[in-house]
Amino acid sequence: MRGEPSRVLNSSKEITVVTNETNSKVSRRIVLRAGVFGAAAALAGRAAAQQKIAQPAVLYQATPKGDQECDKCVQFEAPSGCKVVAGTISPKGWCVAYAAKPTK
Repeated sequence: MRGEPSRVLNSSKEITVVTNETNSKVSRRIVLRAGVFGAAAALAGRAAAQQKIAQPAVLYQATPKGDQECDKCVQFEAPSGCKVVAGTISPKGWCVAYAAKPTK
């Protein structure tokens, strides 16, 4: 398999990476650190690109539930959006993600 690296764990707990161009040794510690930092970066990217929840999943309805309505919720984004629910949102709607805005 030409051009593809092969990895071998030898008795000295080093990983040997062999390619056609180079022969180098990388310690297990370096590989583990790279994995940890890679996982952390992936989670950070995932949080930044978080998707909104579908309306049926949060039991969204276009009418209020008592005095609870979207325009009184901290998640509401005027004129017809929400930080957590996907799609067009009625200011007079409601869902289970409702969280009242703090009173002044």
